[in-house]
Amino acid sequence: MEPKAIFHLIDGKLLQLESEIEKRLDSHIDIISRIGEHIYQSKGKRIRPALLMLSASLGGYKGDKDILYGIIMEFVHTASLIHDDIVDGAAIRRGMPSINFRYGNDLTVLLGDYIYINSIDIALQQSNLKIIRILSSVTKNMIEAEIIQTTKRGDITLSEEEYTEIIKGKTACLFSGCSQIGGVLADVPPQQEEALRAYGLNLGIAFQLIDDLLDYFATEEELGKPVGTDLKEEKVTLPLIYLLQKADKSTLKMIKRGLQGKESYPLFWKEIVQMMRDYEIIAAVQRKALHHATIGKHCLTSFDNTPARQAMERLADFIVYRDR
Repeated sequence: MEPKAIFHLIDGKLLQLESEIEKRLDSHIDIISRIGEHIYQSKGKRIRPALLMLSASLGGYKGDKDILYGIIMEFVHTASLIHDDIVDGAAIRRGMPSINFRYGNDLTVLLGDYIYINSIDIALQQSNLKIIRILSSVTKNMIEAEIIQTTKRGDITLSEEEYTEIIKGKTACLFSGCSQIGGVLADVPPQQEEALRAYGLNLGIAFQLIDDLLDYFATEEELGKPVGTDLKEEKVTLPLIYLLQKADKSTLKMIKRGLQGKESYPLFWKEIVQMMRDYEIIAAVQRKALHHATIGKHCLTSFDNTPARQAMERLADFIVYRDR
């Protein structure tokens, strides 16, 4: 099942969100408008704003501020991707040339900052201090996690626990922020707000686990970007951690040499992928993702079994079993 089928409950709001995003990426400054159009054309699945809207609906929210806060969270996500592509030297994003590849790093850094400040400006206009604090915490955690991940490149001693803490900050906190903000808009009781936050956190962990798995086993056509970038950039993610746990001394030595660029990369890549298949790493990572998705769905049990809750449960399943 694709997200479009899951999100039918909020189709109208997502259409309004698209229109507003397009407007807010426009500018009287020509270069900003041109880059903004490039960003809009390479849009993703809008999972994060949809999560915010569904969470608000689950809590009984009837207004339209969820659209504005959906834009804020999508802009935060977009700004983080833009900066990530600079750090990683990425040339492709969502099947199109990345902004840094097309416009250079100098403009791209400024554009990422511009989009982030745009999100803060929208949030400040709403004057909801609690949500601003959530937004501030989310972005701080994302930046801290990226710094930690960058310092841990090539570190084959990275533990599963350390990796999990990194992806909580890098990805999952934005998901949890979206679902929690939906609860805040709906003015749900504290226990249900915490349940929504926990749902989003577990959903985000599952999302990143599958993302890291797809980087080894999907195709470029499916992902819309080159595969194998994590290994090439010396990022130690869960598939590699699980392989390292099973590897003998000679294999560990080969992996360490490969991460240091002392092995032929195409051959190193093929060997790693084959070993992961031999050791059934795909199934192990999928089980971990399913574990977190299941926890996330359990967090929703305090809410009535409404169409919004059913959509959020289907979203958890989609995240685990997606192929892109």
